[in-house]
Amino acid sequence: MPTRISRRAGRLAAVLALILAACTLFPGTAGSEPRAAAVSASTGAAAQLPPDDFYVPPSALPDGKPGDVIRSRKVEPGTPTPRALADTWQVMYRSTDALGKPHAVTATVMVPKGGTPASRPVVGWGPGTQGPAFRCTPSRMIAKGALYEQWVINAMLRAGYAVAVPDYEGYRPGPKTTYMVGKSLGPALIDAVRAAQRLPAAGLSADAPVAFRGYSQGGGAALWAGEFQPDYAPELKLKGIVAGGVPANLMEVALPLNGRPGSGFLFYALIGLDNAYPELKFGDVLNDAGRAMTADLEAGGCALEMINKYGNKSLSSYVTRSPLVDAPWVARYTENTLGSSPKIKVPVLQYHA
Repeated sequence: MPTRISRRAGRLAAVLALILAACTLFPGTAGSEPRAAAVSASTGAAAQLPPDDFYVPPSALPDGKPGDVIRSRKVEPGTPTPRALADTWQVMYRSTDALGKPHAVTATVMVPKGGTPASRPVVGWGPGTQGPAFRCTPSRMIAKGALYEQWVINAMLRAGYAVAVPDYEGYRPGPKTTYMVGKSLGPALIDAVRAAQRLPAAGLSADAPVAFRGYSQGGGAALWAGEFQPDYAPELKLKGIVAGGVPANLMEVALPLNGRPGSGFLFYALIGLDNAYPELKFGDVLNDAGRAMTADLEAGGCALEMINKYGNKSLSSYVTRSPLVDAPWVARYTENTLGSSPKIKVPVLQYHA
């Protein structure tokens, strides 16, 4: 299911910029971090963790299965509506990276207040593009009241759904995010749902009906989760998938972005592939401007910076040669093309714009 981005990309980037700018207007959200007690899933002992330390994976993962909770803490979102609608936790859980190795991912779990949690269906919501910097982590944006898709989550909470929102791989101090790598996105979303169901405080049922949903990067995550689910998580009671603006074929998406308003998203995707697959060695083809660009994005770049600072730029400005035709790159972006394995067993609503 290849997806092309045409001249609409510029308009969509502009709209996203306006949405992101609007998110910064909520008073009191810029510097606030959640104050919470972190609880070790293995010991049950409570300890105060500084906010950043919560995201640092343990030096050795505890024994367990994908979706097992490593740690959790209760948080209060930064805006009134989600605070009123749901009880909210941040969780760290076991998942699987693009190379099939176990690692730790963080997420937000939101359960509507009132009623019986065990009766609630669960939506695994894949957030759209946030950016490579640690400050862009979706769970931190929710905690600050700055997630530009919060209105979608609020609508699901009002409808009675519990919502699990993964941060995806690599959001931690010294981030190494794997943007647009489906082999990482799918397990992260699936295991966020598993973690929500296994979080004792949430009270959700392991037999709850499950759906995957998202737009843009999140739409890709939803469909990747659907492809992985029959083999990776057959126990989930998956009922359907809603996926919008899906970047299914990375090359078909990348080429029209180059030199256009969304070019920063192309650069981020290359950084993401490089973080997922060490053999790609993106740094070997970067020039001085390219090294400065990647360092700048990973230090502080969120989606707004990718649009305002790196839009309308050409890849050739940052590399000594394009790596996209090199065999290792071709192999990796080809294997991260959706639709090559018809494993999705549930109804899918795929939409655009």
